[in-house]
Order: sequence, then C-alpha cells, then structure tokens
Amino acid sequence: MGGFGSGRRSGFGRETVESCRLLDVNRLYREGCLESGWSGSWQWTRDGERIASISQRVEMGWIVLSYRHRRHGDDWQDVEEHIQIEYVRCRYGGSRPYFICPGVVNGVTCERRVAKLYGPGRYFLCRHCYRLGHASQSEGAWDRAIRRASKIRQRLGGDRGIVEPFPEKPKGMWQSTYERLRERAIEAEIVANHAFTIQAECLLAGLDRRKRRRGFWR
Repeated sequence: MGGFGSGRRSGFGRETVESCRLLDVNRLYREGCLESGWSGSWQWTRDGERIASISQRVEMGWIVLSYRHRRHGDDWQDVEEHIQIEYVRCRYGGSRPYFICPGVVNGVTCERRVAKLYGPGRYFLCRHCYRLGHASQSEGAWDRAIRRASKIRQRLGGDRGIVEPFPEKPKGMWQSTYERLRERAIEAEIVANHAFTIQAECLLAGLDRRKRRRGFWR
C-alpha cells in the first residue's frame, strides 16, 4: 500500500496547489487556532459561499482535523487526522509554528517541516507528497505575460486582462512608481500580443496543412 500519499496524479496535467483546499499554519496561528485546548471549525468559501469545512481541536502540540471525505461518488467517510505542530525559534526572538507532514509514500514517512498542507485527497499533506505543481508551470508565454500585466493592473486598482483602459494612478502613489509599473505592464502586454500572434499563425498553418493533405488524398 502506498499510504497517505498514494493514488496521486503525476506528470503532465497534475493537480496544482491553487486548485486544492489549503491549511496555512501561519494563518491559523494569527487567528489563535493553535492555542492548546482550542477547538472550532475552519471553512473555505468561493464568491462568499461556503464550499467545505472541517472541525479542529488542538492537543499539546498536535492539531486534530475531523471531516468527511468522499472519493469518486463513493459513500461519505469520517476522517480524523492528527498533525504534529513544531515551534522553531526565530533568530531575533520568538518562534514560529510548522506542520510536520504526516504523509506516508511507498512506506516512507514524510515528516517534512512545512507551513502549508493541501487537501486534494483523503488527507491533508504537503505538496511534495501529492506531487502538486503550480498553475504557472503549465503556462505558455501568452499566459505568463497576461498574468504579469493583470497583476500590475490589479495592484493599481484595475481589472484583470488587457482589454480595459489602463488604470489611473492611485491616490498616494509616487508618480515615478506608477510610471515604472505602467512601463512593466506595457512590456508584458507587448509580449502577450506577440505570443498571441505566433500562436494564431501556428494554428492557421496547421489548418492549412490539414486542408492540403485532405486535398492530396481525394
């Protein structure tokens, strides 16, 4: 048996960290959800609507997750997962918490010290156990350029994409900062337009080749 991390996808088309439910130890710490004896629930929302939730309790260096899981239309099953919390001293005082990943892959316990655990499967494990990628890893030149430009536009208070007019300088921002960001966005949009042109030319060339082949065999 593969253990907690078995049955995961691998290679091209694998799941990404952006598509999975996430437990962030730093956010739990800020919310006071790691104090010994604490119990409550944690939920995930999309567009203001709750899409999933779990119950949590903290017991002397461990966080215990209780939730229900269903795989591929099977019956719902109750799951209780125990995850160790380890505090590491910071260089300039204080300490910060980490999860100790409980994953078991091919009989080997993970035990990585991580800040985030993901739940694409039955258990919450680190991204290494699930072999999760990042959405940016599967992006082409056009996607990356659009993402860079959109990020700048949103930082300036605008919308994603490059169709809408470029947003005006936010109140309180230095003009030099605004101009620098605007220049970066324009450069990214030029790259995106160039990449789109290349993709369109390749697509049209492919269609033309298929048409010629069909004509040859008639």
